[in-house]
Amino acid sequence: MSEIFDELRAALWSVWNRRWIAILVAWGVCLAGWLAVSMIPNKYESKARVYVDVQDVLSKQLGIAGDGKEEILRVRQTLSSAKNLEKVVTATQLGEGLSGRGAIDAAIADLEKRVKVTSEQDNLFEITAEIGKSDFTDAQNAVLARDVVQKLLDILREEHILGNRAGITSAIDDLDRQLGERKAELEQAEQRRLAFEAQYPDLVGGSDSLSSKVQQARAELRDVEADLAAAQSGLAAISGQISSTPRTVVGGRDATGPRAALQQAQTQLAELRARGLTDSHPDVVSTTRQVAILSRQAAAAGDDAGGAPNPAYASLVAIRSERQASVESLQARRAALQSNAAGLIASQASEPAVAAEANRISRDYDVLRKNYEKLLEDREALRTRGQVEDKASQFRFDIIQQPGVPQKPAAPNRPLLLLGVLIAGIGAGVAVAYGLSQLKSSFATPQKLERALDLPVIGAISLTVSDAARAVEARRLKQFGGACAGLAAMFVILLAIEFVSVGAMA
Repeated sequence: MSEIFDELRAALWSVWNRRWIAILVAWGVCLAGWLAVSMIPNKYESKARVYVDVQDVLSKQLGIAGDGKEEILRVRQTLSSAKNLEKVVTATQLGEGLSGRGAIDAAIADLEKRVKVTSEQDNLFEITAEIGKSDFTDAQNAVLARDVVQKLLDILREEHILGNRAGITSAIDDLDRQLGERKAELEQAEQRRLAFEAQYPDLVGGSDSLSSKVQQARAELRDVEADLAAAQSGLAAISGQISSTPRTVVGGRDATGPRAALQQAQTQLAELRARGLTDSHPDVVSTTRQVAILSRQAAAAGDDAGGAPNPAYASLVAIRSERQASVESLQARRAALQSNAAGLIASQASEPAVAAEANRISRDYDVLRKNYEKLLEDREALRTRGQVEDKASQFRFDIIQQPGVPQKPAAPNRPLLLLGVLIAGIGAGVAVAYGLSQLKSSFATPQKLERALDLPVIGAISLTVSDAARAVEARRLKQFGGACAGLAAMFVILLAIEFVSVGAMA
């Protein structure tokens, strides 16, 4: 520990012994550093905060709203793009005096370093511009920082309103072009389909359609056969009724007694059979028995056997004629359906290549028609979205914080830099003084001499200073103190100038 203390004391003595060299070096470093700090231009920072509103009720109602991520990503990527920064350069003082593409590109590259777009939240952005041009005054730099941020806001508003409209218009034009191409292809497919249908009418719609037609024809044939069986059954029933109904009835309109009763009973029996009742029906059985009894009574009474035409028989004959016509019509319909089904089955079995061609034509036509309809829906949706965004775009952005003219420079921190230069100057002076002491072959203490020569030191002679030397030393100390005080005073004066200039700007 004593050795470390001796080394420290020796180093301090070496520096103190060369204090004038140290203070001169400190003055030189401080003056150079303070001059460099004074040459650094002030940088002024202007900020704006923007809220991107992606919640559009009208768009949601129409089903054309997204989740907002695309809108936010577009804002973040395009706000500080080179294209937008070029607009800022040409619209502000940054573009004054620039000639040639190289100078403009250099200004854009420099501005890109000074403009920042940060995201505080998912849809809250902060736009910051830090401007410090050495050829501009502080007031001009402050105003320029505000102008840069304001121009970016204007570009953001313009790009959103006009950019969306231009993008939608371009998309609609592209869809119109695609619709024209799809329409021509669809018309050609329709012509091919019509020509094929004219040549092969049974294969309209392809083999799937042909199979459906065969199934449909078979189903219709089954229905017709069922109707024909029912009609034939009805015809047989009416024929049986006619066979059991007499052509004439006994007596005429003026018949009386048993003959009139017999005529009435026969008429009633004919009506029952005309209603479709069979001979086993109770009403028919009782009426038949009554007719038989009345016939015997009329014969016993000796009435004339001649009679008039039976109206019930004529009615049954008319009904049989109608049912016979219905049966014949159903038979003709069945024959036509059988012929049609046979033809379809024959086409399906004998022309597989044609059926495959029908499938291809039908499939191509359906695909083109669906694509065309989908493009029509997309175009109408884009038109609706464009109209909605034109009306609602003014509410899409909310500027939370307007850019203002900064009153104080954001950089550099001159007081800290001045203090750093002062510390660096003092450190440089101490380092130079200590370094010079190490170059000189002398020993500050007897212990260092012993360690260097490895010989015992008998004693040391102290320095004796006269009164005149002490007076000279005291005067030099005062001069050294004045030099140190002057350095500190220079630092204080520079700080005061900095604070006064900042206050005057504010």
